[in-house]
Amino acid sequence: MNDKLTFVNPEGYLPPKGYSNGALVSGPTLFVAGQVGWNARCEFETDDLAEQFAQALDNVIAVVRAAGGSPTDLAKMTVYVTDLDAYRGSLKAIGQAWRTRLGKHFPAMALLGVAGLVEPRAKVEIEAVAVLPGAQAKA
Repeated sequence: MNDKLTFVNPEGYLPPKGYSNGALVSGPTLFVAGQVGWNARCEFETDDLAEQFAQALDNVIAVVRAAGGSPTDLAKMTVYVTDLDAYRGSLKAIGQAWRTRLGKHFPAMALLGVAGLVEPRAKVEIEAVAVLPGAQAKA
């Protein structure tokens, strides 16, 4: 649990599913560049959207860990997908990938459908903001 990160959901709103409406932060902030679903060698191992989502999430978490943080330090994420119907059809697998990596940690989030990503084979890209508990980056 990160004491520098508090999620905000207005009273009277229906509870959000899979995200929080806001994140109140204080502390060192890490901005994670968009991560696509390729491995550490910049190679795609699959064209499946849910599998690319899982790998992109692993890549985001790797950057957070490299800065001395943990997955529960994630405060905000923006997910870009090239096929909204494929995303909707993959919700069960995407939910499982999420639970495996983040449990019930739900940062403030947005998901957008886009015409394409810079990497032609990429189906998903995730950028994030994490609030670290005073950690320093490991070079």
